[in-house]
Formats: sequence, structure tokens, C-alpha cells
Amino acid sequence: MSNIKLSFIVPVYNVERYLRKCVDSLLAQDYDDYEIILVDDGSTDNSGAICHEYASPSLASLHQSTIPIRVIHQPNAGLSAARNSGIKAAIGEYICFVDSDDYWQPNVLAGLMAQIKRDNLDVLRFDFQNVNEKYEIIHPNKAQKRELDLSESVTDGVAFLTERLGPCCYAWQFILRRDLIVGDQPSFQQVLFTPGIYFEDTDWTPRMLIRVRRVASVQTIVYNYLWRPGSITLPTDSAKREKVLRDKLSLIRGFYEQQKLVQNPIWFTWMISFNTMSILGVLTSLPSKERKEYIAELKSLCVFPLSTHRTNRNERIKIWIANLSPNLYCNLMRLRK
Repeated sequence: MSNIKLSFIVPVYNVERYLRKCVDSLLAQDYDDYEIILVDDGSTDNSGAICHEYASPSLASLHQSTIPIRVIHQPNAGLSAARNSGIKAAIGEYICFVDSDDYWQPNVLAGLMAQIKRDNLDVLRFDFQNVNEKYEIIHPNKAQKRELDLSESVTDGVAFLTERLGPCCYAWQFILRRDLIVGDQPSFQQVLFTPGIYFEDTDWTPRMLIRVRRVASVQTIVYNYLWRPGSITLPTDSAKREKVLRDKLSLIRGFYEQQKLVQNPIWFTWMISFNTMSILGVLTSLPSKERKEYIAELKSLCVFPLSTHRTNRNERIKIWIANLSPNLYCNLMRLRK
């Protein structure tokens, strides 16, 4: 198969209810120089069979589509591993990740690829909206979009991190050059996703961006992000809660290492504060004795005092209390609840 312009990489795991809408949305584009790679990550429902339906010549004829669709099957290893498999199999000059329960707006790809060509971009970020399981837009469109800066002027990756990214570190917001993360030279340090962790996008995105020379955004709403029960950001059982806490601590350690690579570490300082407050929010539900281990680990990482950069008055008050005493903050928040 000859090289093409773009590879969509779609990790698939037990999403038979949503998968057809996802793939149909990728086929409903005003552009034809792309492929779709479906990575079946050990699904136990009908998802694998649906993948093969789309890759079969008969369905391609039904959809009147000439877009090549390939299927990769692997034992269940998680989202990061599935994306990594797709990256290694992709032949597109650019790649784009799509989660299999989400979907794209129709007829938006040509405009995105035209902007990439016009501005000679390494990376293009696009806008998104949140939808519920009835595919209704959620209003307000979630608080994390508050910090989104969708400036279309071209900048480098470090300036993009510092001035524009916000906390929305989602890999599926980007179209990016494949050779940024998997180069052809043996000495090239690949930027793959870390297997087995939650918040893999937040870990991966800054590692990718700090090597980018030309990046911009577009204000077009391209991506529909499905909010459904079972979010990892709202852990309910003890094992899941412990993994969330451990992975957030690992994120913070990674931010400390990555900030050494840039002159202005303010985004990393801010994200350390953001994730520390998120950890304290989870610890609020735990008895004081169980909190001590995590608070001691935060202190050993020297996260305090936390930065109040890009925070509103209410958040600054919370951070001030946490800086005074993280345990006091947890007790106050527990009483408030």
C-alpha cells in the first residue's frame, strides 16, 4: 500500500453500541486521502466482528467508499497499547486518534488538511463538544474548555504549552505528523503512549508538543466526545481509586522531569498544582489515617506551595488552604460535602 496523507487510529474495546457511529463519521468526510486503522484490543463483545464488517469489500461497496480500512487484533492491553499498535501500523504522513465511542462531525477533514498544508503545520488542534448517550450536546460544554485558547496563528510547541494548551490534554484533539513520534532513524527517541496508566493523554501530550516547531489551532468543532457512566475521573471502588491516585502522582513526577527540558516551566508548574488539587479532592473521601501516606508523598515531591497561575478567586482560596495544610483542606472539603 502506497503512502497516504492521514491515518485515523481507532482503539476498539467492547463498544459494539457505539462503533458504527464512530466509523461512519470518519467515512462521512469531504476528503479521500486517508485510511482507518481499527485496533481491536481483545474485545469480548461483537466489536471485533463489526471491525471486520467495515474492512470487508462488500461493506465498502455498500458505503460507496474507497477509504482503506484495516483491522488489528491484539490481546487486551489497554488504550495506550492499542494506540501504539495503530501508530506502528500507520502509513499516513499524519495521524489522528479517535476513541471508538466518540465521533467526528461530517465534512470537516478537507478544511483541516488544507490548513495544515497552507501553514506547513506539524500539529493542528481542533475544537470539540461534549455529548451524552442520546448524542445531545451537553451545556455548558464542561468547565475544562474554559482554558482553551484556539488561536490560529502558528507558534512552536513550547509556546503552545505555555500560552494555549490549558488542562485539555487530549490526544484526540490533534492531527500531527507521524514522524514527530516515530522517526526512521535508530537514534530517534519515540514518543509513544505509556501502557497501563490512566490519564495517558495528559502524560503523552506535553512530551509530543515540546518537540514541535509549527502548531496552530482551528475553532471548528470537529470532535464529539461522549460522556458516559464509569469515568475514571470519578473513582468509586477502592482499587480504582488507588490506581487513580498512584497514576496522578506518577503524572506529577513526569511533569517535574519534562519541565527541565523547557526554559519556561509555567505550564508544568500549573499542571502540578492542578493535579495535586485533584488528588486532594479524591483524598477528601478517605479517613484521615488513609490520607497520610498520599499527603506525605506529595510533600516529598515538594509540590507545595502550589501555583495559583490561571486560577479564579474560588480556586485560589482552595489552593491557599491546601498550601497552609493539605490535611486541613481535606477536612474542610469533607465537612462541606
